Formats: sequence, structure tokens, C-alpha cells
Amino acid sequence: MAQFSGNVGLALEPTNGGLPLVATTWRFTNATLRAYQSLTVGEFDPIEALVEGCSVCEREQCDGTVGFGGSPDENGETTLDAMLMDGKTMDIGAVAALRDVKHAAEVAKYVLRNTKHTLLVGSQATEFAVMMGFKKESLQTDASRGMWSAWKNNHCQPNFWKNVIPSPSMSCGPYEPVSANTIHHNADSSLDNPTDRSSFEFGQYNHDTISMIVINEEGHVVAGTSTNGARNKIPGRVGDSPIPGAGAYADSEVGAAVATGDGDVMMRFLPSLLAVEAMRAGLDPEAAGQQAIGRIAKYYPTFSGGIVVVTKDGRYGAACHGMEEFPYSVADRTVSDGDVRVLTVKCQ
Repeated sequence: MAQFSGNVGLALEPTNGGLPLVATTWRFTNATLRAYQSLTVGEFDPIEALVEGCSVCEREQCDGTVGFGGSPDENGETTLDAMLMDGKTMDIGAVAALRDVKHAAEVAKYVLRNTKHTLLVGSQATEFAVMMGFKKESLQTDASRGMWSAWKNNHCQPNFWKNVIPSPSMSCGPYEPVSANTIHHNADSSLDNPTDRSSFEFGQYNHDTISMIVINEEGHVVAGTSTNGARNKIPGRVGDSPIPGAGAYADSEVGAAVATGDGDVMMRFLPSLLAVEAMRAGLDPEAAGQQAIGRIAKYYPTFSGGIVVVTKDGRYGAACHGMEEFPYSVADRTVSDGDVRVLTVKCQ
């Protein structure tokens, strides 16, 4: 196993699977199994199987970070992001900041198959979904309203503002930017500390994303994501999940990678694309993931995130940073029907 001198974790389980294969971030075993059974028993094409799997988490509101009723923004609204990438055609369908429609992954499928676009966003994405036959309904629940109320009552802590007045560490705003001179004179203080991500506690219940790789027996590789974003985000924020190369990337000539975690940081490096290109250059999945995560950690030593990487023939691995551990789920021909293997990466 390749060694890496970085603050990332290595998978300590066997990494040789077989096709067909489904690999998913976190312990989302129901979603993983649904995608695998759709691919095998149901004989769905890989994109349809991917949508089936992600939709399970949307309905189950996996860990409160996928689907309706979770991660309210500063206005208390839940919005959804999703992406599907076909590694055979390199076509992509994605939605971001989708409002008032519960089935984000399925809406992304309509973007993929019924438009010449890659990404639709916001209220216009909702209008598109309604045109495609989806119904509008509130994404808020009593639970999400409770999250938002608790956050407001805690003086809006934590939040994603910086270099504004009044101080975002003590106030809910409204804010205005401080002058450039003030930022310069406070460069060593928390006023301007963009690399410190420790207050956001990205982990099991604020990790943003189900990210999934599906490969059929013929080696057709697809990958995708679904999320309700970062809790307490500034309205309009979009993270890595619907961005090609960031939340997911697939290429049937090589394999795929999917990421999860602090999306605002991770999207700046396109880690899924980096990992796939590292495999193209000859690295195994573990080393490719380590290299991608290590690139981010060099600049943001307190960020939290993980990546799952799979070759086109079903070998897989993972890497992580900033968490105690990162579990991911795999179903392939080596796992008996009705079962999913959960592997754990220890993060250093």
C-alpha cells in the first residue's frame, strides 16, 4: 500500500472487489443496497440505479444532511443540490440551491437527459422541475425549524461570515464589510483567518453529502451526489456536491471518485477530478485519494473531508482528513445478496 506523508487516513480492509459495484460515502447501506439491487436484479442502467440509490437517502433524510428537512440556511430554508455524471458519454446533469422540490437526484436526471445544459440553479431549477412533472412542496419540517430556532437563539453561532461588522462571532447581523485597512491591521486575528475551519464540525451529522459510484458488469462508470448543503449556510451558497470534478467525477476509461465534507474548501481543488487523473497516471485508488486530500490539507490543515475512489474494474480505496474516522459502503459481486460491506478509514 502506498505511503503518504500527510494528515490523511488509509483503508485497512481488502480493496479488491468485482463488477458490478456500488460504493457510497458514509454508512448509507440502504441506499447502497438499493442501487446495487436496481443494477443487478432490476437490470436498471447505471444512471437509473444511481438515482434510485441517492433517492433512498433523500427519502430517509440520511443523517439529516440529505433531502428535505435538514441543514436550514440563515433564513431557515432547506435547499437541495444533486449531480449525476455519466463516465461513458461525459454528460452531466445537476441542480443547485433547488427550492421546494424533494427529489433532487431525479431532477438532475432530467437535466442530464432532457436538456443540453449541465447545471440549473435556484428558483429557475424549481420551475424546470415543475415543467418535468414534479410537484412543489415545502422542504421545511418541525426538525429543521427547531435547528434554525436553536441557532438563532445561540446568537447565530457558528456562521460562515468573515471580515464584517458587527462581529459575526457575537451577532446575527445584518452585516457590512469592514474596510481593507481594518483587515490588514488585524491579519493575525480571527478577523482574517480563512484556513481555520474547526468551528464548523463537519462530521457524521454535518458532512453534507451522499456521494455514490455505480459500475455495471460492462464497465459503464457513473457517479453522483445528493445533499441539502451546509447547515446555517448563507442563502444562495452552493458547495462542492453539484460541481463536476469536486463532489464527483466519472470516466469509464479510468474509474470514478466521490467526495464529502467541507464543500466550500473542497470545491476549490476539484478532488474527485484530481483522484481520477491520478489513477490515469498510474496510482492505485488509495494513493490517488491520499494525493487529492493531501493537496487540500496543505492549504487548509483544519478542514474535514473524505474521498472514495474506484477503478473501472472494481478496485477501491479511500482517504480522509480532519475526522476521527470515515466510513464508506460497498456492494459488489463478492458480497452476498442483501448485504453491504462497510469499511472504515482511520483519519490521522
